[in-house]
Amino acid sequence: MKPRIVELKSKQLVGLNQEMSLVDNKTFELWKNFRQRSKDILNKSSQDYISLQIYPKDYFETFSPAKRFVKWACVEVDDNKSISTDFQSLNLEGGLYAVFDYKGTAESAPAFFQYIYGEWIPKSDYILDDRPHFEVLSDKYKNNDPASEEEIWIPIKAK
Repeated sequence: MKPRIVELKSKQLVGLNQEMSLVDNKTFELWKNFRQRSKDILNKSSQDYISLQIYPKDYFETFSPAKRFVKWACVEVDDNKSISTDFQSLNLEGGLYAVFDYKGTAESAPAFFQYIYGEWIPKSDYILDDRPHFEVLSDKYKNNDPASEEEIWIPIKAK
């Protein structure tokens, strides 16, 4: 489970967001609402969907499933000038990311994330950076299918 280290250029994203926690998880509702309306975004620069999380600075210091964060369901666009007012815009700042390829169901994902945050990062030459974390859901992503594939992007910087 060795990641690729990638220097990401900034991206313009458009979508919907909602504050939640792992205990009060509203991911299903957020994505259902976004998927129904995403066909109205005409200037997509990719067919991939992006599930993005913006965590408070202290989120990973003392973990609690009740800590709140903002989750986005979004797509990358060429520009955000002609988007519907029903959507929000986000400029994803560029920077260094560790990119992990994940294959499996959502139920198996917590163990994968535990490996990333509990083992890989502490043993690596990097620390977490205070930028959004996100997953890229390409055409290989199949909800609740063990053969589903996605990329997990973790913001990092040198120790």
